[in-house]
Amino acid sequence: MIQPRALPQQRPRVSNPRVARAASERRAVRKSRARYTDVVRAGRVIGILLVAFMSYVLLTSRLTGLSYAVASAERQKEVVQLESMRLDDKIAALRSDDRLSVLAARLGMRDPERFAVVHLPQVRPEADRSHVAVLSSLAGMFLPPVGRSR
Repeated sequence: MIQPRALPQQRPRVSNPRVARAASERRAVRKSRARYTDVVRAGRVIGILLVAFMSYVLLTSRLTGLSYAVASAERQKEVVQLESMRLDDKIAALRSDDRLSVLAARLGMRDPERFAVVHLPQVRPEADRSHVAVLSSLAGMFLPPVGRSR
């Protein structure tokens, strides 16, 4: 008879199947992520370059807008200066002695032959007697000493 051969006791291939399953899932996830790392890196580089380019465009457009604003302000300054000069000339023409003498002659005005000094009497306002005198004396206490003229 043939003696059955006893196989030596081997330890099980996987001691804890949960650990093995988790390890294989981690390997699968790591491999799937590794497929996209180059794409993600390229996307980041493109994003950084895009942000830099858009910042440059934004700053350039702002600078252009400011230069247009300066040119507009200079143009407006020139217009205001020309208008001011024109109005100064008009004021000078209206104040000219020749024009005033022509107007005076047309109105029949002439230089005075004698001068008179007229003294007008100073009119003092009458005291209003409709109020109570005690209140007006109390109001005088609140006036500063400089403001009191009496």
